[in-house]
Amino acid sequence: MKIFPAIDLKDGKVVRLTQGDYNKVDVFGLNPLDIALKFQKQGAKYLHVVDLDGAKDGQLSNYNSVKKIVENTDLFIEVGGGIRNADRIDKYLSIGVNRVILGTAAVRDFAFLEKAVSKYGDKIALGVDAKDGYVAVEGWLEKTEINGLEFCKRARDIGIKTVIYTDIETDGAMNGTNLNVFSELSKIKGLDIIASGGVSSIDEIGKLKEIGVSGVIIGKAIYLGAIDLSEAIKEAAE
Repeated sequence: MKIFPAIDLKDGKVVRLTQGDYNKVDVFGLNPLDIALKFQKQGAKYLHVVDLDGAKDGQLSNYNSVKKIVENTDLFIEVGGGIRNADRIDKYLSIGVNRVILGTAAVRDFAFLEKAVSKYGDKIALGVDAKDGYVAVEGWLEKTEINGLEFCKRARDIGIKTVIYTDIETDGAMNGTNLNVFSELSKIKGLDIIASGGVSSIDEIGKLKEIGVSGVIIGKAIYLGAIDLSEAIKEAAE
């Protein structure tokens, strides 16, 4: 199982939101590259980056910060937030981003997701952010009537291999993740599920590994010291 430490970018800073609330922002660093290098030194091989400004306004607001991380680390980097057309996919992939995550764009225009998968293959991942089991869009600000699990199955059927599934209600709350939903998701054949939202202990990492998810994103728990990144990577590998 892979461990993805998370870097969420807002106004060029590394931050964490609580339950997707842009009014509940904790700043954890002013230099995203420094934090990425720190993660790499601790043994990380993968990195999950989200442009929170982009997710909200639909622009590549933190593109330069992402570019610096790509150019100065050896990490496998996946990026989401504000990627809503083919030009933006190309822009990220051209600088060496390994995988781009389509969220709002995939929900708003499923045909766009199909075209992206057809052209870029496994360089496209689907980001499903769910609240009460239903997909949320526009930086988690708007909940739809689309069932999260069913949307994952629909995406698998058009060729999506990787889904980053975030449970909004647990994200950043440090009260544990939604093991039940990841247990259900792991039963979907043909999908690699990356679990995100609320992971706050080494014990949970072990449980998620048993469930069968392919990766885990850890954010606030690392920044607050509740999880040691090196230990998390070791737990996931054993």
